[in-house]
Amino acid sequence: MSDAPKELEALIDMMARLPGLGPRSARRAVLFLIKKRSILLGPLADAMRQVADTARECLNCGNIGTTDICEICRSEKRGNGELCVVEDVADLWAMERSGVFKGRYHVLGGTLSALDAVGPDELRIPKLVDRVKSEEIQEVILALNATVDGQTTAHYIAEQLEGGVRVTSLAQGVPIGGELDYLDDGTISAALRARKSV
Repeated sequence: MSDAPKELEALIDMMARLPGLGPRSARRAVLFLIKKRSILLGPLADAMRQVADTARECLNCGNIGTTDICEICRSEKRGNGELCVVEDVADLWAMERSGVFKGRYHVLGGTLSALDAVGPDELRIPKLVDRVKSEEIQEVILALNATVDGQTTAHYIAEQLEGGVRVTSLAQGVPIGGELDYLDDGTISAALRARKSV
């Protein structure tokens, strides 16, 4: 049993539900926020209220923004016929951080998983198939995680799009700056299979 008032316990319980925070980390975070109340707690509460009121999922791609159709989907410059398929919004934002991809995105909302009873209809796969047809997509880039579920999802999508569009996936293998001694067997195997001429 805690000596904290019930309001603080409620906040700690809510914070402990966040990824990467357990009860002890949540308690430390709440105590820190209270200590820095004027410069952190108030502004954080205001920012959270604003996000709660304005954040929405893009009706087209699944990105998070403040309008029904996100900036990427609205941009004429991004309509180059390339569509990058990612598992979730965090993956989309990681791709955008790189500054390399200049097409549009499609967020699935997860991966196929028989164990968790997640099928194609629980994801945005039917919407993906519709977009490929309606937006004159020439290439679908599967930027899914190199997990069993990610690869299963990639194969399923490739089958659904077979013959209608070019389907590619991100290369897998040795990361830049990576040392072979620190890589797992699967990464080394994928890198060897994806080798290219120098």
